[in-house]
Amino acid sequence: MLLAFSVAPSGTPTGGARPDDASVHDAVAAAVKIVRESGLPHQTDSMFTTIEGDWDDVFDVVKRATEAVGQFGSRVSLVIKADIRPGYTGELKAKVERLEQALSDGSRTVS
Repeated sequence: MLLAFSVAPSGTPTGGARPDDASVHDAVAAAVKIVRESGLPHQTDSMFTTIEGDWDDVFDVVKRATEAVGQFGSRVSLVIKADIRPGYTGELKAKVERLEQALSDGSRTVS
């Protein structure tokens, strides 16, 4: 499974957050740290973190990352999108490689 998620605090700042700081980078860093420590294949961009693994492992990481972000606000917003394809691994990179191959294929046009 590939699972992309975005998690952010909202509500009244708690924990280490400053009341006048609208940035959520510290909270996101806490979530990404959980992902990196999990050992699962992952990739983080400006909007989402994508994790690859089996159902239980992936959702355990998302749960722990969400709990870490919860330390920064009275509420947490969580967005999840999953690609569940049993029997496939290595798709975090393979899907992008297939896309790049399709884009570089001279017989196809992109408009």
